[in-house]
Amino acid sequence: MNDRKNGLDLSRIGLGCDRMSNADDAVKGAGIAAIHTALESGINHLNTGDFYGAGRSEMLIGEALKGYKRDEYFISLKFGALSAPDGSMYGLDVSPHHVKNYLTYSLKRLHLDYIDLYQPARIDLGIPVEETIGAISELVQAGYVKHVGVSQVDAETLRRAHATHPISLVEVEYSLFNRGIEKDILPIARELGIGVVAFGAVAHGLLAGIWTDERIRKSKGGYVPLFFEENIEKNVALAKKLGEIAAKKHMTVSQLALAWILSKGEDIIPLIGTVSPAHIQEALQSLDIHLTEDEIKKIEEAIPENEIAGASFPNMQFRNGKIVLG
Repeated sequence: MNDRKNGLDLSRIGLGCDRMSNADDAVKGAGIAAIHTALESGINHLNTGDFYGAGRSEMLIGEALKGYKRDEYFISLKFGALSAPDGSMYGLDVSPHHVKNYLTYSLKRLHLDYIDLYQPARIDLGIPVEETIGAISELVQAGYVKHVGVSQVDAETLRRAHATHPISLVEVEYSLFNRGIEKDILPIARELGIGVVAFGAVAHGLLAGIWTDERIRKSKGGYVPLFFEENIEKNVALAKKLGEIAAKKHMTVSQLALAWILSKGEDIIPLIGTVSPAHIQEALQSLDIHLTEDEIKKIEEAIPENEIAGASFPNMQFRNGKIVLG
């Protein structure tokens, strides 16, 4: 199941560990069980952020990895998002002067001597990307980081970052409800030999389950435009069209959504975000789904880009540490 890209021996699917940041003991236990299930099933890529649960995700991962050999897992870690006590994000700090400090705390929480891949959660428009990546490069030279990544950047920034230090992976949102990377990021990543880590594969749950009228009502609002009151019913209707295709193929909608991403190239690694061992096993079955060009076309026609209502992720940018909404 592993695929060697850019010197990285990574599983075709990665495990996103954001949901494991809840302090509840039941969730903590489930998160540890999920990590163990992933590792024992061949998933070696664990993706997290130091701001996930204000460090709780890292601490849970550190506990779950006890007893495993260091070469049995690959930790991809984001840093820089500033969190308020209520859990909201209020800014970004990717100042070159502070990078070493963030890494130090992460290493302690994870009980590790080095991070496999370190990357800024976003780029600050007020700080040249060369300066932030340069600071991480110094940590590579010191042995505390093995590979450098970037997240949620545009094509020009990706090229500039790569010119500063080889970028191994770029993390971006990619799903049937957001195919924007196909126009710019994906071509540049392939030109430069950079792997793509795709989060949001099931469109924040839109492609993950059965939609009832009650669930639609409860899902209205939030920060994702797809779920705004004026958009959600249109998008659920599109998701149900994909559900019809999945039913004919005797698989779940989420399996079909993952299979679609996997069909786009071996250099794209979708993340699954779950604390359920059963969901991990279900997702792994998508590796055995082989879609024909005709099937891929029908899947994409079921969710036409021009009929998607609202963006799948807030257009959030940062300048001098502060949020700038686009």
